[in-house]
Amino acid sequence: MSSTKTVTVTVDQPQSSSSAPIELETIIHEAQPGQSSSNAVADPESGGETSESQPPLPIFKILVSGYSFFCAGLDSATLGPLVPHILDAFSIGTGHIAIIYAAIFAGWLLAALTNPFLAAHLHLGKLLFIGAIFQVFAQCLRPWAPYSLFFSTFFFQALGMAFQDTHSNTYVSAVRDSHRWLSFIHAMYALGGLVGPLISTAIATAEEHHEGGWRTVYYVTLGTSALNLIAVALAFRDTLFLMKSQSVEAQREERRNKEALEEVGQLLKLKNVWLMSAFYFFQSGAWSTSGGWVVEYLTQHRHGKLSQVGYVPTGFWAGVVLGRTLLAEPTFRFGEQRMILLYSCATLVLQLLFWLLPNLVASATAYALMGFFFGPYFATGMRVSAKIIPRKVQSTGLGLIFVLAQAGAAIFPSFTGLIATSAGVQVLQPIVTALIVGGGVCWWLLPNVTLKE
Repeated sequence: MSSTKTVTVTVDQPQSSSSAPIELETIIHEAQPGQSSSNAVADPESGGETSESQPPLPIFKILVSGYSFFCAGLDSATLGPLVPHILDAFSIGTGHIAIIYAAIFAGWLLAALTNPFLAAHLHLGKLLFIGAIFQVFAQCLRPWAPYSLFFSTFFFQALGMAFQDTHSNTYVSAVRDSHRWLSFIHAMYALGGLVGPLISTAIATAEEHHEGGWRTVYYVTLGTSALNLIAVALAFRDTLFLMKSQSVEAQREERRNKEALEEVGQLLKLKNVWLMSAFYFFQSGAWSTSGGWVVEYLTQHRHGKLSQVGYVPTGFWAGVVLGRTLLAEPTFRFGEQRMILLYSCATLVLQLLFWLLPNLVASATAYALMGFFFGPYFATGMRVSAKIIPRKVQSTGLGLIFVLAQAGAAIFPSFTGLIATSAGVQVLQPIVTALIVGGGVCWWLLPNVTLKE
């Protein structure tokens, strides 16, 4: 016999003292036979119920999800230190780097457009596996691809990351103690970002006397991507070969496509989704622009040696790893909205110090501390997003947030490169400062969300 449980999400509007809290009720139906209504909670993968008496955590699946984020962070962080080598190898200017970021954005955009329809027809395992295949394909091309094909690999890599990371994030956001596990998988992204500059700078520096030696970096990322593909196949094999409604597929296909379109329409009407997307748009733009151009900035404007300043992004990502590890619990305990606003102010102050202090050591230290306070942003935002987005459209909603985050991560570095072509790379600092301020304002406008059962 089915039972019903009501989960109430209270959304406080801090900007308007006269407005009463808004309560959004999510009704969870169809408890399993023999299961009381008092101990049913949502299962992250099937959407059904498990017992509230501490069901076993899907540790292997969470670890594989974390590893996929590690691979994504590793790939993203290798680009910045390789930019000077790419410019030299292909004899191009800084404006051409905009093509790479445009390709990355195109991959995420295509994933956002196709995700609702693929999710309507494919189970989780197949979606993650497709994403992993695209990433392996991109890494296979990079060690030898000529100019045009090399730049196109960033499209395929982004497309694969978009499919895998979006659905991994949605999966982990629904497990028990999700704030801890979301912090874990996003800390794994930061760990990849920490390792990436170390590997790319060390290999590119060692191979600088060999033409195209910097491409050796991509043999490492090829290996990590291949391992990611194998891990996904093992961890999510229960849904990898499972088909949705095989016996009535033809009859239900049209209805599922219609429902997918309705979900998109419903999602686009949610103001908080757009505010959260804008927050990620600006903040992702800030760290991507800074990380992509900081090495070029320190070599050209601060006259640092490439073999030394190539490691500066490592300090930033080390800060992100520590921030996502150490600040997750305080952020959860003391209030997510309050703490992210506090971190935004700290990040802004440190960015101004990085900009205004001409000393390389002081700048590198401020940059690393920026990473520390930036650390909790992504996992905290994903947790809040999971509260304010209805479960039915949550996967699509997180996909939209991800794609706009990647839009910021692609548009602003491209914009910076185009301006730097004529005005110099010093334009990096005012652009990053403005993006940090914009992200903080968007977060301040979000409602204060608390979860009550």
